[in-house]
Formats: sequence, C-alpha cells, structure tokens
Amino acid sequence: MRAAAILGLGSSIRDLKPFQNHHPEITWSLGLPACGTSDSVLIFGGDGTVHRHLAPLVELGVPVLVVPRGSGNDFARALGIHSVQDALRAWQSFVAGQPTMRSIDLGCIEPFPAGTSFRGNQQLANAVASKHYFCCVAGVGLDAEVTALANRLPPWLRGHGGYALSLPVGLSHFNACQVTILEGSLTDPKAFTERYSRPALLAAVANTPTYGGGMRIAPRAALDDGLLDVCIVGKIPKFKLLALFPTVYMGRHLGLKQVDYFQVKGIRIQTPTPIDVYADGEYVCQTPVQVSVVPHALSVIAPRSLG
Repeated sequence: MRAAAILGLGSSIRDLKPFQNHHPEITWSLGLPACGTSDSVLIFGGDGTVHRHLAPLVELGVPVLVVPRGSGNDFARALGIHSVQDALRAWQSFVAGQPTMRSIDLGCIEPFPAGTSFRGNQQLANAVASKHYFCCVAGVGLDAEVTALANRLPPWLRGHGGYALSLPVGLSHFNACQVTILEGSLTDPKAFTERYSRPALLAAVANTPTYGGGMRIAPRAALDDGLLDVCIVGKIPKFKLLALFPTVYMGRHLGLKQVDYFQVKGIRIQTPTPIDVYADGEYVCQTPVQVSVVPHALSVIAPRSLG
C-alpha cells in the first residue's frame, strides 16, 4: 500500500509517526501525490487545509483521512473524527481491510462576473470563470465579515472561540444587505425560481451541520444526502442578535421568525453590489455566485456510518 501525508500549518512529521507504526508494508510520501502514485491520503490540519486541497483530491479519487489538527475541525467532526486518536483508529481499521470508506458530497461555488443578472439570463453557463469545492459551509454577509476577522486572530485563540470573539466587532459596523436567492437544479437552468429576496444579515449554505468550531448553523445537514442546507438570518436588531447568538451552538435559532431554513440541490445568490463569499473559513470570491451540491464527490476514511 502507498500512502501520502499532507501536513498543514502547525503539523510536523512527528504527527505522522503513530500512523506509520506497526505497518512497515506501507510506502509513504509527503505532500499532494501525483495521480496513480498513492492509494490513500492523510491530511493533518483543519477545515482550511482540507478546503485548499479539495480540487486535486477529487481528481485523485483515493480515500482521504482527515486528522484533526486545525482550529475548527468541523469537517472531521462531521465524519465522526473528534480527536487524533479517532483518526488513528479509523486508519488502523482501514489498513486492516475493514469497511471504513464512505462516499460523501461536496459543495461547489461558481462565481459570475459582477453585474450578472440571474433573472432571464440563460447564458450563465458561459460566464462561469471557475469552480471552488467546499466541504463544510459557504456564507455571505455577516458570516464572511466575522470569519475574516477571526482569521486574523492567533491560531490558538481562533480555535477557542475566535468566531464568537470576533462577532461583536464585525456586527458593530455591519448592516443587513439585500440578498436575492434563486433555487433550482443545474440540470435545468431555466427552472430556477426566486426563494428569498429581502435584507439579510447572513446566508449560509451548508454541507455539514457545524462550522466556526462547533456552531450548529445547519443542524439537519448531512454529508451524504445529496442536498445542501440553506440558513438565512434576516434583519434582527444587533443587540438581540448578540443575545441570541449562543442558541446557534445548540441549533435553536431555527425557531426564530427571522430565520429561513430549507434544503436545495442548487441556488444562485445575488446582491446589489459584490460582497465576499467565504467557505470553510477561507475567502473564495464575491457575489454573484451559483452554489450546488456534488453528490459522492469524495471518498473518505471514517470510523462510522454518516447516516
């Protein structure tokens, strides 16, 4: 067996040693492998590290094991991997030939040129500049603002409540903006219909239940259901939003009348002026964008069923 290890920021070869022990038959390489040169890939890092390697990993098509060594680790958590020891047990089961491989969905963001109108425009496919995969959550609005602030914090602080600490600062100078969301299927571009069009503080498109280090923004999301979960927080007074923020960690925000929640195969997001789009804690592009689910896009090594 051939295995490759990708070491994210803060990880070193020492972290790989436990996965090499007791398996002298495995040939190891460091870094992203070339096609056909590895039978599995281990990623030591968090959601951002996984995000940056998703496109080549999809192309490789080999099983991927995520070893949670980042600040948030929401993707690993969704796979049932809560610690390095969980990852090690999953790896040992995989090497022993036990059924630990799962096929999961990914999200895909496709940006369009600024000023593109989704209404009545049937030539959108020709306008797509690039595609960006994401594993956890993509968001616009306040979410992107707070994520950008949290990313400037020291790694340890970012991993221990960085999003919550950045929220008051981000909220202090952020106002709700007009967001238009059209829902539909990419197999029929003419079938997109308007689902939401009014001011919103944030719109999150989720493949996993949590992001930001454990916030349950989309408690009904699943990695293998062929759908993305959309959570939109409308216009709420800032002081009220701060008071309600802790409910997000328990998924109780869905009961608020200002929150819209639904599941889709694909959506298009448009704003009056371009605003930032973040995914898995990383900057991706600006609106307008199309976001869709890619079923069974990635093979992963996980300790339990995702159902």
